[in-house]
Formats: sequence, C-alpha cells, structure tokens
Amino acid sequence: MSELTIYDASDDVRRLEQTSTPVLIKRLLSEIGVQYDVWGLRDSVTPETADDDILAAYAPEIARLKAEGGYVTGDILRLKPGTADTAPLRAKFLSEHTHGEDEVRFFTEGAAAFYLRSENTIYRMVLNAGDLLSVPALTRHWFDMGPNPGFTTIRLFNNPEGWVAKYTGDPIAERVPYFEG
Repeated sequence: MSELTIYDASDDVRRLEQTSTPVLIKRLLSEIGVQYDVWGLRDSVTPETADDDILAAYAPEIARLKAEGGYVTGDILRLKPGTADTAPLRAKFLSEHTHGEDEVRFFTEGAAAFYLRSENTIYRMVLNAGDLLSVPALTRHWFDMGPNPGFTTIRLFNNPEGWVAKYTGDPIAERVPYFEG
C-alpha cells in the first residue's frame, strides 16, 4: 500500500502524520512542489515483460509527461528480488542529494521509498506499482529500495546522461527510519 509519513527532523525524529489516502498524499506532496499520481497498471505488463514493451504500454502517459516537463529520454530500472550484491547500490541512493533536473519515476512493479526534505520536515513516500512521483530539480531527497529490492520503474530525464546526483553531505538520512520493504 502506498503511504506517506511526515517526520519532524529538527532534533529527534518524530512522526507528525501518516496517510495512505491518495487524495491526501497528492495534496500534502503538492505543498512542497512534488507531483504524485496513480496511473494504475496495464494487464499486458508482467514481471517478464521486456523493457521496450513496458515503455510502449505507457507510451501515452510518457509522451504527455515528456511534453509537459521537457524530458528527452526515458528508460527502465529493474531489480529482481534476490539480486546479489545490491547493498552497495542501496547505499549509493541512501545519502541525501539533489539533481539539476526533475526526478520522475513510475513504478510498474514492487515498492520503494523516496524521502523528500523541506527544511526540517521529511516526507517519506512509499511507492508501489501504479504510482508516479515527480521530484522537482534541486529538491533535497534520498531513495531507499530496501534490503532485498524488487521493483521496476520507468525513469524520465531532461539530461541525456541520466541520473546525476549532487550529494549534500548532510547525514540526516541516517536519522530517519529506513524502508524495509
């Protein structure tokens, strides 16, 4: 189930609010400039579906987002449960960072969590298959795929180089509960 948890992280991390209501999630995230939507799933997309076929299945939605956001490229990131040596990959995303472009993700399978920071407030958004999240450029955030990741996500980019992070050096991510999947 998709779920938004909001934490006060000024001193000790303290949970302020938690909801799994999509309309409320959308409203709360929009207050910090983050877009959340539920696209739903296509019957034609299964865990065995090839990357190009996943992109084709969501072509109308992808085209709309590309037109609205100026995204020039898209791809699929897929991690299967039980994949060996995912700990270093998880660690790479667990540090707070920003990007010079929006970070757009649509999950077609599995779950993971984005942590979005606005001053001393942390928004932990657990995304599931069918969820779209668009994090504006320069938003402080981090991503947690859990200890045994299993997900497939469509990623859209303005920059043809793809994912480029600028780490903040702030250890705040260590103070907020991890996503255990």
